[in-house]
Amino acid sequence: MTGIYLISAFVITGMLFVNRNTILNNLLIIIFGIVQIGFTFYACSNYMNSVLEYFTFDSLGLLLLTTISIIAIPALFHSYLYIQRHDETPQSRAIYFSAMVLLITSISAAYLANHIAVIWIFTEMTTLSASMLIYHHRNKLALEGTWKYVFICAISITFVFIGILFLSLSLEHAGSRDLSFVNLMAFKDKLNPFWLRLAFLFIFTGFTVKLGLVPMYTAGIDAKDKAPAPAGALLSSVLMNLGFVGIYRTYSVVALTSVYHWANMVIFISAFLSIFVATIYMTKVINIKRMFAYSSIEHMGIAMLGLAAGGIGYYAAILHIILHSFVKSSLFFQFNQLYRTFQSKSIQYVGNYFKYNPAGAIVLFLGFISATAMPPSGLFVSEFLIFRSLFEGKFIVLLIMVLLLLTIVIWAFGKNIMKILFLPVDGLDESKIPKINPWESFTQYFLLFTAIWLGLNPPSIFVQMIHNAVKILPQ
Repeated sequence: MTGIYLISAFVITGMLFVNRNTILNNLLIIIFGIVQIGFTFYACSNYMNSVLEYFTFDSLGLLLLTTISIIAIPALFHSYLYIQRHDETPQSRAIYFSAMVLLITSISAAYLANHIAVIWIFTEMTTLSASMLIYHHRNKLALEGTWKYVFICAISITFVFIGILFLSLSLEHAGSRDLSFVNLMAFKDKLNPFWLRLAFLFIFTGFTVKLGLVPMYTAGIDAKDKAPAPAGALLSSVLMNLGFVGIYRTYSVVALTSVYHWANMVIFISAFLSIFVATIYMTKVINIKRMFAYSSIEHMGIAMLGLAAGGIGYYAAILHIILHSFVKSSLFFQFNQLYRTFQSKSIQYVGNYFKYNPAGAIVLFLGFISATAMPPSGLFVSEFLIFRSLFEGKFIVLLIMVLLLLTIVIWAFGKNIMKILFLPVDGLDESKIPKINPWESFTQYFLLFTAIWLGLNPPSIFVQMIHNAVKILPQ
């Protein structure tokens, strides 16, 4: 079924790319949505089965596959609205939708990959498809963002490749060449610590470009800003989860070796610096999409702190990235309506949104509460558990510093959101403000309430899946 899914998705991608008919384009998008949902149900019904030797339907993969399938449907729907309202040419529409389908497919496959080289291949495919989306507007700024993204991703993917080579050297002593994660687990006691350190350092650094951590975070900021908002929703949520998967699966092997504490120190440094950088920029940013993007960096830093702290932090890290995906994608989807209202991405020229689009304004307000992890946000639960893991691990100084930084983030984020929602804009011609259908905000409400539900009252199967995903780590 995995092979059928990949072949079907790639065929749909090719047909979308060459097609110029609007009706056929919409039909192909609907077919892909059905294929994506169908494959997700199939994967969930074949839990822990391996297919094509390179894919396994394990707990982490299924959790994230379900997450991307839930987000992909509103992403395609809002993409349809976006393309329709911007009077796109048949060619630009074809490139956009083919890139969206390729991006969703590549991320989905990478989630389920049980081999580091397979993750590497599909990660490179996400770079190609994402670059097509970033350059969608075909202007100078879009070209600059695309070139920056491709350049930094090319460096990062090279880092991952070098890390894979070092990983193979660490396995050479065991007399094996199979770099599947199951085989690496089996030979964990025979891995050469020197080469393993280098492998983890390079693989971790390479995947930070997708995860959005220091040192490779910069490419993602421009990408999320320049890409259309529905594409930005995927880049700021499920694509970042791909970076987490690449690091997590490698870390799962390293955590069972003598390199464990050293790897945790690497993660702690990167995670804290990411939160620090996000805090600095959040106090200065005036671009709304960049504000959302820097918020994502902060959240990925928090998730990685939980992973490095261990204990309940393992569980909280996975819960955090899933809930963040729903929250952040809803904010990016809502940005489409915000931009239609004011025709600006700058906070300086946006205000009194509650007056012009009450349904959308409530989405922004709920999104702000959720993104800053205030009750009743589901992210409040995951962040609390991460802070608990830091406290139980006796990382008290680090915990205090992180709490201080997050306080500044809440103030900066809240100041901007309150301005957008309630303060009027001088010289705004209200006669030109369009009437927005409240039903366009339905998908954002659904995603936000899903995040609240999974955080405050998670189904037992959801909790058990996360526990199964982390049981391979040191307890």
